[in-house]
Amino acid sequence: MICIVLREVFLGEPIRICIITLYPPFPTLPLNAYLSRSILSAMDLNLVGKRALVAGSTQGIGFASAAELAAMGASCTLIARNEEALKEAIGKLDSSKGQMHGYLVADFSKPEQVREVVNGFVANNTVHILVNNSGGPAAGQAIDAAIEQFEAAFQQHLVCNHILATAVVPGMKAAGYGRIINIISTSVKIPLKGLGVSNTIRGAVASWAKTLANELGKFGITVNNVLPGATGTARLESIINNKSAKAGVSKESVEHEMLEEIPAGRFGQPGEIAAMVAFLASPAAGYVNGTSIPVDGGRTGSI
Repeated sequence: MICIVLREVFLGEPIRICIITLYPPFPTLPLNAYLSRSILSAMDLNLVGKRALVAGSTQGIGFASAAELAAMGASCTLIARNEEALKEAIGKLDSSKGQMHGYLVADFSKPEQVREVVNGFVANNTVHILVNNSGGPAAGQAIDAAIEQFEAAFQQHLVCNHILATAVVPGMKAAGYGRIINIISTSVKIPLKGLGVSNTIRGAVASWAKTLANELGKFGITVNNVLPGATGTARLESIINNKSAKAGVSKESVEHEMLEEIPAGRFGQPGEIAAMVAFLASPAAGYVNGTSIPVDGGRTGSI
């Protein structure tokens, strides 16, 4: 269905411009048609009728993302390993727009289990939005890491991400709408000190995502990465505790040092990361594809 929305934009009296917005889907037109018809993207954030599969979603950024997607009208299926936590989490999601929420139990340290569970689900359900999210590898220098640590992290992150993506993409293609959003880390831009395994695996996931974006864009499927900076989650607490123990300094000292690197002067909140995830999941973000977006208060030192 194509909707035409008329909006009046005031650019200071007495100038008044009427914008005609056409959405979704955008028609395939030659460039001069776009220019002559003044077709502009609308801020369409409506996810009613869409199904989101959100991984690692019982707490932190994963749960915040599910909550934001549900608030925009999506039905959310949460996937994690703790069934009791999953039951509690879906009970907190907005269902005022007729959303039907549910959950899947799977352990991301067991890729074949993830494959079996998600394949069973997509046999009877179309997933329009996939949010890949999983807890990060333990801190430590790359040179000190055992081969098994790299292998386990690769399985948990890239392999499980790929299993989920390959399961949901056929349904996305059929629907003509797909959003794959990977919650990774700002280490994709600049490796973070003391996170050797994480830096390595996160970079691999980002390259995988960019490759998928190139392959799937023509089907109306976008693939993007959200790169959280220091965010108030259990993961951040673990990193602070680890640094404190290794350096023999107080946790407050470690926090102060970390905050000095953030122009915003504070840690992020899970909901702030979720807001970017939700935008990328929406129809409004249909032309955002193959990119990695830091949400870090300005900490990352690259353009």
